[in-house]
Formats: sequence, structure tokens, C-alpha cells
Amino acid sequence: MKKVIVLGMSLMLLWSCNNAEKPKTSEAINETQTATHKEPHHNESPDAIELVNGEKWTVNEEMKPFVMKGEELVNDYIQNNQSDYKVLAVQLKDQNTQLIRSCTMTGKSHDELHKWLHPHLEIVKTLESETDEAKANQIVLSLQKSYQDYHHYFN
Repeated sequence: MKKVIVLGMSLMLLWSCNNAEKPKTSEAINETQTATHKEPHHNESPDAIELVNGEKWTVNEEMKPFVMKGEELVNDYIQNNQSDYKVLAVQLKDQNTQLIRSCTMTGKSHDELHKWLHPHLEIVKTLESETDEAKANQIVLSLQKSYQDYHHYFN
């Protein structure tokens, strides 16, 4: 039964790369991020990102500029005390679209990247639909943490 669930979730992750889902609440984002940050043990969620023999996964060079630009946008937003989070969400969405279009990765590294990317996309969607500035600021901090997680697992 576990194999069927893992296979189904793997297929769903691959399918979700080009498909949108409903935005999550801030609480759901935090729960997703908490699950994503752990290195899996025998009974942990299949959504937990794994390292390859304790080392980071390699991301294709053509994809990296879009991750780096997204991170730069978030860090600049925070450092400069910006408040137009709707513009930030649009900019991040554009970087994520370009990231997805540039993807040529395959295999396990691709699968592991999706474990980071899927929750990250959901955070951006949540920011895009947020109407409360205080909540939006918390979501932006979640995005900053998401990029930190990316660097923990990928290079």
C-alpha cells in the first residue's frame, strides 16, 4: 500500500509542475514548510526533501538564474521595507514560470527539486491572493525561508 501511495504522490508532484492549485492559508504554508525542511527517516513523509548521500543536489545551470533572481527580489523587498507585496508576487510568479520553462532536469534530482518547488509555488500564490498587509509580510518571510531551504538542499 505504501508503494502505491508513494507512486501516486510522485506522479502528482510531476504533474503539478505545470498545473495550478488553490492557495493555502498561512498556517498550511508553515506546516508544509516544516514537513519540507526535514531530512526523512524511515517513517517520514515522502514529501520531505532528501539529500544525496548527505550532499546537495545539483540544479541545471540554466535554471539557477531564476531562483537567484526570485531570492534577490524577496531580500530586496525585506531590506528596503517595501510594501507592495502584490508587485512582488507578480515578479516571483514570473521568475517561477521561467524556472519551470527552463527545466531540463530528470531523475531523482528533478523529483527532489519538485519537493521544494511545489510548496514554494503555493507560498507565492498565497501572497498573490493575500489582502492583509501584516499577513503578507509573514508570507514574504516564509518565501525568504523557502529560498534558504533551497540552498540547504540544492546547489
